[in-house]
Amino acid sequence: MVDFEDDIKRCVNILQNGGTILYPTDTVWGIGCDAMNEAAVEKVFAIKQRLKEKSMIILIADARDILQYVAAPPPDIIAIIEGFDKPTTVVYDNALGFPDNVVNKDGSIAIRITTDPFCKALIKRFRKPIISTSANLSGHPTPSIYKMISKEIIDGVDYAVKYRQNDDTIHAPSTLVRLDDEGNIQVLRK
Repeated sequence: MVDFEDDIKRCVNILQNGGTILYPTDTVWGIGCDAMNEAAVEKVFAIKQRLKEKSMIILIADARDILQYVAAPPPDIIAIIEGFDKPTTVVYDNALGFPDNVVNKDGSIAIRITTDPFCKALIKRFRKPIISTSANLSGHPTPSIYKMISKEIIDGVDYAVKYRQNDDTIHAPSTLVRLDDEGNIQVLRK
């Protein structure tokens, strides 16, 4: 296995200083930043040339962390999340503590608990959630592997993670579901 310790250190330093990263996730390659840093999030919107009305996904490392970022989640939220058998992003109502440009205008937030070893290590070391949005210009196809990412995106970020750049394994984007206060699940994207 490739050692990603150097990438983790570089990413944490960049994230702490309001920068942007290009990194592999449990689904597709993502553009990321500190999800709590409004100016850093603006940089990600600019890199993607994305409308600000389209919110982005947040990655966290552990299911229990949901409790500090969502007001009044269903009581069995951790069991629900741990029951997913593939990467699943959940849209929750009533986001807590995020900058305005991270939260959807309806007050919701899209969060995925990552299972990827690199992402989990990065988030635990950084100690904050990070943005995860596909590594493409808005409206362009989502690149499945690093080699498919445009030069414009690579040049636009402050650091591109070396780990998994040569991995040609195709991963699909996450399933997207909405969860209401009672724990009812509505599938938005399979």
